[in-house]
Amino acid sequence: MPKITYVAPDGTKSEIDAPVGSTVMENAVKNMVDGIEAECGGACACATCHVYVDDAWAEKIGTPQAMEEDMLDFAYDVRPTSRLSCQIKVNEELDGLVVHIPERQA
Repeated sequence: MPKITYVAPDGTKSEIDAPVGSTVMENAVKNMVDGIEAECGGACACATCHVYVDDAWAEKIGTPQAMEEDMLDFAYDVRPTSRLSCQIKVNEELDGLVVHIPERQA
């Protein structure tokens, strides 16, 4: 099962076993990772599951689709590696993925 590491703004890390086919957001919510609010439940209708994909993983994750880009306009402190965690599907190739949680959600 792939592992995802969530890094809080203070540097605290949470390593989660994530089932293939789930999303980075679903695993954060299920495991009560602080800082991932996910108000819309993963419908790509808010920006409260915003994360920064670690630079080492940015190319593998890819760029957001148009709908996600539109929602990122509402996120706090958007950066080049910003993504909505509800839009990142877990697969075996993402074993070891690291995402950083912003100081706050929009």
